[in-house]
Amino acid sequence: MAKKTKRDIVYFCNECGYESGKWLGQCPTCGSWNSFVEQKIEHIEYLDKNNIDELKEPLSLKDIESDNTYRLKTGISEFDHLIGGGIVKGSLTLLGGAPGIGKSTLVLQISKALSDKGYSVLYVSGEENLSQIKLRADRIGEFNQKIKFLDETELNKIIPYAIKTKPDLLIIDSIQTMTESGGIAGSITEIKNSAQILFRLAKDNHISVIMIGHITKDGNVAGPKILEHIVDTVLYFEDDQIKQYNLLRCYKNRFGSNKELAVFEMTDKGLKEVVNPSMIFLDEKSGDNSGCAITCCIDSNKPIFLEVQALVTKSSFSMPRRTINGSDFNRLNILIAIIEKRMNISLFEYDVYVNITGGLKIKDTSIDLAIIMAILSSYKNKNLPSDAVYCGEVGLSGELRNIPNVDIRIKEASRLGYKKIYLPNLSVRNLDKDLFNNNIEIVGKDNVVS
Repeated sequence: MAKKTKRDIVYFCNECGYESGKWLGQCPTCGSWNSFVEQKIEHIEYLDKNNIDELKEPLSLKDIESDNTYRLKTGISEFDHLIGGGIVKGSLTLLGGAPGIGKSTLVLQISKALSDKGYSVLYVSGEENLSQIKLRADRIGEFNQKIKFLDETELNKIIPYAIKTKPDLLIIDSIQTMTESGGIAGSITEIKNSAQILFRLAKDNHISVIMIGHITKDGNVAGPKILEHIVDTVLYFEDDQIKQYNLLRCYKNRFGSNKELAVFEMTDKGLKEVVNPSMIFLDEKSGDNSGCAITCCIDSNKPIFLEVQALVTKSSFSMPRRTINGSDFNRLNILIAIIEKRMNISLFEYDVYVNITGGLKIKDTSIDLAIIMAILSSYKNKNLPSDAVYCGEVGLSGELRNIPNVDIRIKEASRLGYKKIYLPNLSVRNLDKDLFNNNIEIVGKDNVVS
């Protein structure tokens, strides 16, 4: 057997997991202040020659049996798509987010969906007793006998039961309440040790495990950033909610894409999936009013259609105002400079207000063309066609630069009923137009002047 030799003390950053041999006031990796906490590390000797029989024998790929049913499909299409088609058997998933954002509600709905399909589920709550869980579950629906509930915080009582019953899915709500070595629940040592034990439980017994990890809005609670290096999949609820909608984003996935996004709506019966998120931002579009342009951005491989609104008015100040909601302020100043320089339109005496409807924060530069078109529409007080979409990144000389995922944007625009889409010529030059139907006209442009 392995034996312990000595203990050392190291310091970990709560925010990013950076390890240091001494305490530091500021983390050199993430830049956070006063985030280092102490942790004792035990050094363990390797097995000696007398215990060589205890080692596992490595296998070649042809000797490894594959399981075609290695994913648990919940039936919640947005969630299944987010994690690559279902929960992988024997995987460890971290579900993070700010308090009250819907983490416990989502895992409860996942548990119900899987139990309805005949899978066994063990739901362990360290934050609520069984009566409180029942009150929350009653508003979601009727649960069958395939799902069992347990209110416990000590892993030495949870793990033996899980090994004995071998549920298909184990829910830990939350990892901050679990203890392994009799320490303080929520400390970085307890959180990391508990996660490692659950990791071995999942791998050795083919039990899928979902852990909830709480973070504050400032991200100061120890745990989730450390856990990201241990788990297979990391899912986070976005702090910035769009109206009544919650965004669930995949940041790490060993078994699929980590560039996926799922949209849910919080209702009195739990979280409701939003299959077509573009309708969130277009259901209140203003139609043919001047200063409005439709665009399509790509967020985590998902096409989202948005309305860009602009208002250009005479300024009463010596320095005109420039305001934008939902995108980069400096980018707006660049686009206004392009309009003035390349199109010979002076906006120095005008205030310019731009709004990305719906409250979504956009980093995709392909909305540049729509912003310029909305500004010009408001300046000239002329309506843009309501059935046209504008996508393209604008360079400093006014040229339209190539953008990715053009085929996805065109197909989605056609599906939503738009008749024309304006794109950079570089993006449509090598595009096989036979892949698209004739319901939409694809127009390529070289620059904003044309």
